[in-house]
Amino acid sequence: MSERKVLNKYYPPDFDPSKIPKLKLPKDRQYVVRLMAPFNMRCKTCGEYIYKGKKFNARKETVQNEVYLGLPIFRFYIKCTRCLAEITFKTDPENTDYTMEHGATRNFQAEKLLEEEEKRVQKEREDEELNNPMKVLENRTKDSKLEMEVLENLQELKDLNQRQAHVDFEAMLRQHRLSEEERRRQEQEEDEQETAALLEEARKRRLLEDSDSEDEAAPAPLQPALRPNPTAILDEAPKPKRKVEVWEQSVGSLGSRPPLSRLVVVKKAKADLDCGNGQPQAAPAPGAPQSRKEADPAPPTPGASSLSQLGAYLDSDDSNGSN
Repeated sequence: MSERKVLNKYYPPDFDPSKIPKLKLPKDRQYVVRLMAPFNMRCKTCGEYIYKGKKFNARKETVQNEVYLGLPIFRFYIKCTRCLAEITFKTDPENTDYTMEHGATRNFQAEKLLEEEEKRVQKEREDEELNNPMKVLENRTKDSKLEMEVLENLQELKDLNQRQAHVDFEAMLRQHRLSEEERRRQEQEEDEQETAALLEEARKRRLLEDSDSEDEAAPAPLQPALRPNPTAILDEAPKPKRKVEVWEQSVGSLGSRPPLSRLVVVKKAKADLDCGNGQPQAAPAPGAPQSRKEADPAPPTPGASSLSQLGAYLDSDDSNGSN
């Protein structure tokens, strides 16, 4: 058994290639190939658009009795992606392009039509100049005239550019920017004035409402507070309790007047008047009570000190002795 991966096969000495039978294949046989749509097209059956570059499994065959400079022309069969209608197109080696045959229409291509029109005009002109020398002279005259018009237009454009060269575009842009800023500032001032007017109107309305409410319910006038007696605070102030001394428990209180009684001078106008007239004052009856102060001694002040009470007691004794 021979090797499987050898490059050279063994041919016996009596091998005759002419005896090998040849397959008789048809010349218009078809092959299945994978290709992409060469241009944009639209199906005639359903109107579906098929764009350039869409892939198809196409059948390929050689066109019979059509060649271009010995190059064969091939035809391709594809199916619409929507209605499965058959679409055919073939190669165009003369224009290095494809030609639509059946089942669809090629989309409009302005550039290709323009190129074809230019080629057609150029070909007609060459044919005319080939057989008519006067036509050649006319065409040259037209070309020279067209060239002169183009030069004149170019000169006009140059002059226009030179005139516009003196224009300061920076100044124009600056002026435009300043005008825009001025316009924005004016708008801002108008907005501020309008806002101030609205605020003033609202303030006036609020003042009117407040004045109406004050007129409806006017409050009573405030009366001045009465000033209290300056010495009333001495009687109203809380007085702490005084600690009772040991000798006071046995002897008793030394005086009945408060410590501030020395600050108040009692006028004895009646007693002085009697003394001035030379009339001695009548002695009180033995059973009658003396004055209210003598009969009802004032209770001792809790906050008074011992020395102040002793002084008050001595003053009372002196006054009694003088009387």
